[in-house]
Amino acid sequence: MIQLVLKALGNSTRLKILFWLKEPGRHFPQQKHEDIHKIGVCGKFIHKKSGLSQPAVSQYLNLLLRAELITSIRSGKYTYYKRNEKIIRLFSKKLNKFL
Repeated sequence: MIQLVLKALGNSTRLKILFWLKEPGRHFPQQKHEDIHKIGVCGKFIHKKSGLSQPAVSQYLNLLLRAELITSIRSGKYTYYKRNEKIIRLFSKKLNKFL
């Protein structure tokens, strides 16, 4: 787990995505039908904010998902993402033990 998390954190855009998702109301527009604090942020908003291609953002989100740093929920044709605070805290504790 630690190696995959470190790999996921080794890219500035993935770090930015985690930072943005920490305070979604501050970094993303309000979604019409979904509460961003409950369900997460629609992938299209993450893509738009990043300024990168959709396939690149999709790959970044996929790695963050595999590292379990974020979770996703599918609703209709959209996927919503939010931070997995439990795993982030666990990783932080493990990292502190090593450092």
